[in-house]
Amino acid sequence: MKLLLFLALLIGSCRAFEFIIEGEWESEDSEYHNERFRRNVLTSEEEEFEAIKGDDITVKSYKVESRITSRFVHTTVKSSVVNSGPSAQSIGFNVQIPKRAFITNFTMNVNGITFIGSVKEKTVARNLYAQARARGKAAGIVRANSQAMETFKTEVHVPAGSNVEFELHYQEMMHRKLGFYEHVLHLQPGRLVPVLQVDVYIFEPKGIAFVEAPNTLGEHFVDLIKVTHTKDKAHVVFKPTLQQQRKCHNCTETAVDGVFTVKYDVAREGNAGELQVSDGHFVHFFAPNNLSPLSKNIVFVIDVSGSMWGLKMKQTVEAMKAILDDLTMDDYFSIIDFNHNVRCWNEDLVPASSIQVEDAKKYIQNIKPNGGTNINEALLKAVQMLVKASNQGLINPRSVSMIILVSDGDPTVGEIKLSAIQKNVKRLMREDFSLFSLGIGFDVDFDFLERLAIENRGVAQRIYANHDAAEQLRAFYSQVSSPLLRKITIQFPDEAVTDVTQNHFDKFFSGSELVVAGKLQLSDLTALQSFTTASAATMELSLQTETELQELDTLLSQQQHSFNGFARQMWAYITVNQLLAERSLAPTAPKKRRITQRILNLAVEHQFVTPLTALLVESEGGQERLLADSPKDPKQGCCPAAALGGRTPSQVLYSIPPWAPMPTSIPQTPSPVVRPLPEHITIVENDPHFIVHLPKNNMDVCFNIDSKPGHILSLVSDPGTGVAINGQLVGAKKMRDNKLNTYFGTITVSHKPTGVRVDVGTTQIDVTEGKNNHSFSWADTATLLLNRVNIEIMKEQKVIVTIDGKITVMVLLHGAWKKHPINVDFLGFYAPSDNQYSSVAHGLIGQFTEEPEVRVFDLHDGADPEKKEATMEVKGQKLAVTRGWQKDYRRDKKRGSSVYCWFVHNSGKGFIEGHYTDYIVPRLDSFLTMA
Repeated sequence: MKLLLFLALLIGSCRAFEFIIEGEWESEDSEYHNERFRRNVLTSEEEEFEAIKGDDITVKSYKVESRITSRFVHTTVKSSVVNSGPSAQSIGFNVQIPKRAFITNFTMNVNGITFIGSVKEKTVARNLYAQARARGKAAGIVRANSQAMETFKTEVHVPAGSNVEFELHYQEMMHRKLGFYEHVLHLQPGRLVPVLQVDVYIFEPKGIAFVEAPNTLGEHFVDLIKVTHTKDKAHVVFKPTLQQQRKCHNCTETAVDGVFTVKYDVAREGNAGELQVSDGHFVHFFAPNNLSPLSKNIVFVIDVSGSMWGLKMKQTVEAMKAILDDLTMDDYFSIIDFNHNVRCWNEDLVPASSIQVEDAKKYIQNIKPNGGTNINEALLKAVQMLVKASNQGLINPRSVSMIILVSDGDPTVGEIKLSAIQKNVKRLMREDFSLFSLGIGFDVDFDFLERLAIENRGVAQRIYANHDAAEQLRAFYSQVSSPLLRKITIQFPDEAVTDVTQNHFDKFFSGSELVVAGKLQLSDLTALQSFTTASAATMELSLQTETELQELDTLLSQQQHSFNGFARQMWAYITVNQLLAERSLAPTAPKKRRITQRILNLAVEHQFVTPLTALLVESEGGQERLLADSPKDPKQGCCPAAALGGRTPSQVLYSIPPWAPMPTSIPQTPSPVVRPLPEHITIVENDPHFIVHLPKNNMDVCFNIDSKPGHILSLVSDPGTGVAINGQLVGAKKMRDNKLNTYFGTITVSHKPTGVRVDVGTTQIDVTEGKNNHSFSWADTATLLLNRVNIEIMKEQKVIVTIDGKITVMVLLHGAWKKHPINVDFLGFYAPSDNQYSSVAHGLIGQFTEEPEVRVFDLHDGADPEKKEATMEVKGQKLAVTRGWQKDYRRDKKRGSSVYCWFVHNSGKGFIEGHYTDYIVPRLDSFLTMA
């Protein structure tokens, strides 16, 4: 925002201030959508930007500090200036800030007179200002546009020798795009500064995956930006000396002129998200990865009116060619171009085959812009195209359908009333369709495009008509080109939370992040849980995570450069932005007034300069006052929806869909369904020890398999049901007693009829269905519902796979101390005896579906007095067996419970069919073939 403060300060017998406020103010009762609003615009090329303005002044210092805590940023810009000229003059202090940021304070000290800022409702601030109007003058609001920044400007007129100190504070939430967060600071001091320093402190409680500060200031400053970081903290510092700032060795001009950029991402343990609690508030960050993308159905709607002639059209064509090349064979698409007429490249959605893509690129290349702009008819045609494809069954119910509109102007042909176009589009759009609007340049009514997108579950973005417009178009498409989830709902126990921000989202795109915040209610709970449900490419997904209530506050109190109030401010930041978006769509004046009041209350409480509040800057005695207003009212589109893929904000407290395996009535601390453990079960544990339960004989028989690391053993091979269960062995770190122990490091469950394969490893769980791949970590608690296959993941404990409700297996995770000289992480396998395999099932475990007759006799003392010995008769053979015990770790993973069994020696020889080496298979999804 470009906030301009001008203060004329006359030191002497009197100080007189007069304020002049420029800009248009909205009436609460106005029907905004029937109005057209125009702003005077200054582009970044039309003015020379300098942080400090004035002749014959000395800038003693210019310091910028950003504290980023859990993606929330508090930035402070300070400057100390002296009027070293012979006479009074105006000194300017200018700061470019991100458009998404809210100014929270501005203070100024002029020769010992301190002006302190406070955020107030505009009418209150104006009344206070009016009381002092005769005492001075200060000035107004001008808007300047650059791609991501707006400008705060202050001027103070001071006598010679005056000392002035400026300090500006602003806050913003970082938005993840394409897999990382980016923090940008504009550094344009306009002159050499003896003390110029930038510090960016990052604290991410769960850890930092990477942090980098690319040199975006130019070759002059190579190696001057220093980055240090630990597991959860980072510090980026830029502190050039006076000599290093010079453009050349003897130059008096500064080379510091540009953007200072810090990029980073956080370490994520799993797909369930990161839940943080601090200062009576909570924030849930949700950014899953390693999921197969959903297929897309896209209608590109491109403005080819006369105003697109030249560079705009050339860059649009260039971008569209790259976008079309990015489509996959699973995607469907078409192209509509419009001026005063509407044309279709193809009347129907078609698969994005290489032939169709090449034909579409030729069509785009031959477009010649001319004529007027018929947005209404073009959009209605696009919606009808998606509806037709859906009605004809061409659209996969799990796919994502979207319209991408690219336009540079207002409607001039057909329906030109903006509110009527909005109503027409909204009436035809289905709930599972989204509209994304891209406005090129400043001739387009971007506010209209933004309302159009927000109303239809999309977002709008302005594309700046300069040399890199094609790259801007491609970058936007990259953000929406890989949808991973649909219909995401993040829920919390309703007795634990209140004032929850938007927690239902239409889509989640790869590389982005969904954020939900709220307040904690007073309760006896010591932990907070979240439950996330979503639809993925081939399955319904349910995830759960929890966090301790006091843990983060304790950690924050130990950090020197963290922002301790981040959760409270982030909740307010998200809430205010969502209310501004709701206000822009309010259908009636009374509803708009109610939303306005909520915004005012929050903005004043949390000290945010919004379109409805003003920053009143006054001296300590309140005798001199300055007024700064936000330049843009929400009806002019200040605020987008919550995130890419968002919808008009909605809140859903705990409401579990019927397919999610969670309680329908929510207990005090919700938890997944706990099934009773079968009393008798077949087990494979440790090195690996097999315990086969024989229900007809009412006994358990044990044997070990002594094989080699890397070997894959067939546990169940059942062509009749299409189920194959195999385990791959890993070795201990080194030998013990001249023997290398082996364990199962991976267990794979494959169901051939559905193409579902579950690979359970010691570090992650991979789920494959056909060509779709999804990965989860052991940090997740999740339920996955696929076609005929259900998968439950219990955090750091076990995975349960159920096929057709007839076959269930459980894989238990055993973690070893990472520094143990011998032990490694390994897996245990458990299967109930009543699994319904077919009669042709085989494998080390599957062969006992047809239970053999077993007789144990000749019981006698053995070499070990605690272990009896006997003879077992099975399959016509007599085997020497020993009475012993193995461990069942289902109830107690540390100690286990003893299962008494008859132990068959020599890797089960005589009890299993053939030799154990007959059960080695080539791949983890192989069926067994025995000679």
